[in-house]
Amino acid sequence: MKSVTRSLRVLEAVAQHQPVTVGELTKIFGLPKSTVQRTLVTLNEAGWLRANRKDTTRWEIGARVLAVRPAALQGSSLFAAAREPMIRLRDAVNETIHLSVPDDLQGMVVVDRVDCDHAVRTFHAIGDTSPLHATAAGHAVLAHLPKSEVDEVAAGTLEGYGAETITDPVRLRAELRRVRDRGYAVNHNQYLQGVCAIAAPVLDGDGVPLAAVAVSLPDSRFEPGRLDELGQLVTDTAAEITARHLR
Repeated sequence: MKSVTRSLRVLEAVAQHQPVTVGELTKIFGLPKSTVQRTLVTLNEAGWLRANRKDTTRWEIGARVLAVRPAALQGSSLFAAAREPMIRLRDAVNETIHLSVPDDLQGMVVVDRVDCDHAVRTFHAIGDTSPLHATAAGHAVLAHLPKSEVDEVAAGTLEGYGAETITDPVRLRAELRRVRDRGYAVNHNQYLQGVCAIAAPVLDGDGVPLAAVAVSLPDSRFEPGRLDELGQLVTDTAAEITARHLR
């Protein structure tokens, strides 16, 4: 690996496995211990990583990483365009609202959240990832990607997370056609048991999906009879975010 790529991969691995030792990272990457140690020291000096206070042989994410995400996100036009419509959607349905962006074809990443005031509610931390094939946000994005990219996802491993997860490529393509036709995607226990969502895509000027906005709620409050109503609200919110972002 080139030095910059190696540093980024080590940073990602520490974030995923923290607190983690040099030996554990050496096994993950198959690199010499001295190389991993040198990379960790460099990232530490730059403020991206730090030694764990209770066990200084273990490494964890530093303050700089924690500071960059909010600063970058709040300065982005997508964040600015989405925030007010998300709050209005939350006020209209009193459920948690998430904004997620695709990480290439690897999955969806939560980048913003507006919480409802129910004592029992769904929760996804900023930075949480989820699979494209098993979530409403993922389906909302997949439904607007080129056929070649959908084929690439369908050709991979469609992991099953429960009885409702779509793991058959034919069924997945059929579901994506339904999402395109009605404008929104529905997740009813497909990924996390007891968690449901309705999502719609945020598009750029060429119709490429930039993100997905979703209403997320516990299965106990999921009412099939309200799908058309919630779907329209989410679709309208996504369209408003798209329009605001293109201004």
